[in-house]
Amino acid sequence: MNPAFSVIFLTTLIGTGQGLFLALYTGESYATVELLPRQENDFYVVGSMISLVFLIAGLIASFFHLGHPERAWRAATQWRTSWLSREVIVLPVVMGLIALYGLSHHMNFGPELFGVRKDPHNLVTLLIGTLGVVATFGLFICTGMIYGCIRFIQEWSTPLTVINYLLLGTASGFVLASAYAAFNATELVRFYGGWAIIITLTALITRTASLIRNNRIKQRTTIQTAIGIRHQKITQRSQGFMGGSFNTREFFHGKTQLFLRSIKWVFLVTVFVIPVVLLIPGMKGDAGLLLTAFVIQFIGLIAERWFFFAQANHPQNLYYQTVG
Repeated sequence: MNPAFSVIFLTTLIGTGQGLFLALYTGESYATVELLPRQENDFYVVGSMISLVFLIAGLIASFFHLGHPERAWRAATQWRTSWLSREVIVLPVVMGLIALYGLSHHMNFGPELFGVRKDPHNLVTLLIGTLGVVATFGLFICTGMIYGCIRFIQEWSTPLTVINYLLLGTASGFVLASAYAAFNATELVRFYGGWAIIITLTALITRTASLIRNNRIKQRTTIQTAIGIRHQKITQRSQGFMGGSFNTREFFHGKTQLFLRSIKWVFLVTVFVIPVVLLIPGMKGDAGLLLTAFVIQFIGLIAERWFFFAQANHPQNLYYQTVG
């Protein structure tokens, strides 16, 4: 496939925004049961705003992939059968709940809830946060299943697609949370940094598993099955065009195998190795190291997402990729 940078930025940006919100909620949950120090409301307000900035930036990026942005609302009409439509619906729900989560902290909103008034604002924000977490996981599933449900692209048709989207987005969010905490809540740096390392290494395992799986795929589609001729030897001399076409531009990246292998190693190092190396000393409270870890990992995620799309072999390339 030919990767579209609008989709690459959409998926990486909203993944980071979702991951940061999960980190904020996790920290508040631990603080509720006194496993972590409680933070001032401003910590969650600003954190929610940063999360929303990433989500909004991803939403804006998605419009560059539309031929007619004014018709974007139609994308939500096929929610019964389309994971893309479900993503279009769930994304603003997630944004709304995160905004409400931050607003409830800002207003210190706390009516009596189920007759309980002990630290009532915490109960309200936790309730809103719980709904946000459910919606966030739903958004991860919708985004991953847009590609995971396409059975004829075998590289994507695996549960690992959804798992990797979830883990990579969560990892980047927790790395960002550790950098954010270094500026605003140093007592949480080790907590966020430790979880960032655990999630990043887990993502390394699942992403490596998908790479190994994809390298071993035996394509079900051949030229024989495509044109319905069982002859053992079929040679294609031309694709029928003197120059390129929509098919050659949209469904094939045109890069060499050497370039693909290079990108693979680039993202393996920048998404997994370097961030972990920087996180270990950075957990002492070095905001510069933690912020650098996030920036490098995010750049690596862009390369990873490019490779994810480029590695996919659309069956039509059996015909259109051959130029006589």
